[in-house]
Amino acid sequence: MSRARAEINLAAIAENLKFIKSKTSAQVLAVVKADAYGHGLINVAKAAEKAGADWLGTALLEEGIALRNGGITKPIISWLTPIGEDFKTAINLDIDLSVSSIELLNEIISVGKSLNKAPRVHIEIDTGMNRGGFGDDWGSLLPEIVKAVKANEIKAIGIWSHFARADEPNAVMNKTQLDVFTQKVKQLNDSGVNLEFIHIANSAAALSNEAAHKNIIRWGIGLYGLSPDVINMGDSASLGLKPAMKLFAKLQLVKSVKTGQSVGYGGTATTKSDTKLGVVTLGYADGVPRNANELAGIYVAGKRAPLIGRVSMDQFVVDLGANSLAKTGDEVIVFGDGSQGEYTIDEWAKACGTINYEIVTRIGVRVPRIYSRE
Repeated sequence: MSRARAEINLAAIAENLKFIKSKTSAQVLAVVKADAYGHGLINVAKAAEKAGADWLGTALLEEGIALRNGGITKPIISWLTPIGEDFKTAINLDIDLSVSSIELLNEIISVGKSLNKAPRVHIEIDTGMNRGGFGDDWGSLLPEIVKAVKANEIKAIGIWSHFARADEPNAVMNKTQLDVFTQKVKQLNDSGVNLEFIHIANSAAALSNEAAHKNIIRWGIGLYGLSPDVINMGDSASLGLKPAMKLFAKLQLVKSVKTGQSVGYGGTATTKSDTKLGVVTLGYADGVPRNANELAGIYVAGKRAPLIGRVSMDQFVVDLGANSLAKTGDEVIVFGDGSQGEYTIDEWAKACGTINYEIVTRIGVRVPRIYSRE
């Protein structure tokens, strides 16, 4: 193999999709933003579509366009679309767009008129996260939306919002947001705008809050077999999910080092005994966080070997132990589902003070993705 690779199990993607479909009567939107959370946009989207995804979703419009051009026929929505995006192509390809400001609404209407085609839009509501969506300006903007719908300037396909704390199932804020969302949907209905699709549930809500399912759930991190929150919701295995990514690298060098020797930039770590060190062919240029610590590492020659010292741009060092049978050139598992004893994505996240989402989405373009269906 090359110095590193990420193996993506498309069968696991399919199983995770089928799993959530068995738990809900709502349609399932497979979230494939950020290059499918680092797993590969087109390959994952096709696997999800084949497994029964009703929708595909991206944040960026260019990914939505890539999906349609890549052969995806299911409905697609792209929701992070600032003014000036290629709305002409999106509308021509029947990609649904999210609207969260009057400026964006007006631009989309204008482009639609130039094409003599009413754009398909989903209205984004801020229900308390205070990120995207119509917020305090909703009262003044509601009439503009109603006007555009009645003039057939847009096709209002859906309305949506996003939970801030769905990965904390007992948080009161979840009910508060859902109540605000329900109120806004009613206001649109009372104004004569009846939306076909209503969605607010992300993976965490899909797993823990049936009242939030409505008629679409957005299946993001769960599609990749990872827990929305290990502490509050349990790990992948306890949720019935199968991690789809396994990261491999090689030992570029194995060498013996005496006790008391500093390791890496800044000499931040010191060998505690005579040992063998292994140099792993991955670094922060590949997406391995520089701040990873000894709670993470690799699996090689039947044993775990913890990271020692700082992660460098192209490599990091592990403490193999004095009796290790690992050799220069050996293949190592950086992370996987843990079934062979390797470190998991969740363990790497803990070692970096972050979440599993970041670990997989950071894996860079220098690492080839290899796809299997086993």
